[in-house]
Amino acid sequence: MSPQIKKILLVGVVALVLFLLITQPTQSAEAVQTALGWLRDGAEAIVTFVKSLFA
Repeated sequence: MSPQIKKILLVGVVALVLFLLITQPTQSAEAVQTALGWLRDGAEAIVTFVKSLFA
């Protein structure tokens, strides 16, 4: 992929995120909370796995 295409895609993604944050702040916040919840659950699962290895 050429650097120009990557730059255009990056600008497009940033513009889309800003548009969604401005036009739908509540739904955007809920989406971020959901994603952070998934990350937290995944981290907890990894910690549990590692603890069980050394227990």
